[in-house]
Amino acid sequence: MAMFEHISGGGGRIPYTVQRAFSQRIVDILAASLGLLLLTPVFLVIGAAVKLQDGGPVFYRSMRVGVGGRLFSIYKFRSMVQGADTMGGGLTVRGDQRVTPAGRILRAYKLDELPQLLNVVKGDMSLVGARPENPAFVARYTPEQREILRFRPGITSPASLRYRNEEELLGGGDTETLYLEKILPHKLTMDLAYLTRRTVRSDLVVILRTIGGIR
Repeated sequence: MAMFEHISGGGGRIPYTVQRAFSQRIVDILAASLGLLLLTPVFLVIGAAVKLQDGGPVFYRSMRVGVGGRLFSIYKFRSMVQGADTMGGGLTVRGDQRVTPAGRILRAYKLDELPQLLNVVKGDMSLVGARPENPAFVARYTPEQREILRFRPGITSPASLRYRNEEELLGGGDTETLYLEKILPHKLTMDLAYLTRRTVRSDLVVILRTIGGIR
């Protein structure tokens, strides 16, 4: 699709050097690989809990838009009933009945996001970056908002920390309009401002704040 054409790194509108990007990529690979190794027992326990609940698949995959507008498949532990995509919209709202009992625990502690370490190793994502969005939502980005596609999306970011309880804001009413017109633009503004001046040290701070903020 034309809207997802690769965005060239030329033009110099965002000062993000190749050297800095390379350093952060090395950190991403090493940290994500170590995380996958250390968290193997946790993956096994979570996988068993998800499987035993209803016999459905352990992992959930869906398409997201990555760096340069390229599509990729994001990995999560399944936190909703089977076929949830056909039972409602693409946003999870407060009190969403599609979320399973085990899924509520996983989502509360952000454990459903752990498989995205695989996306980091593959190069689809970074540890820190704007959360990857649904292609239907990206199609409505303004030219200024599409600048976010110059960077790899991430598992966490300043906006992710600010909106860690986003589902609580999306209960009732026209949730998609609220998200697209209020929440998403603010998230993109926050993350783009951060990504234009990020460093390995600042990414570490975001990661530590994320770990410390998990309830």
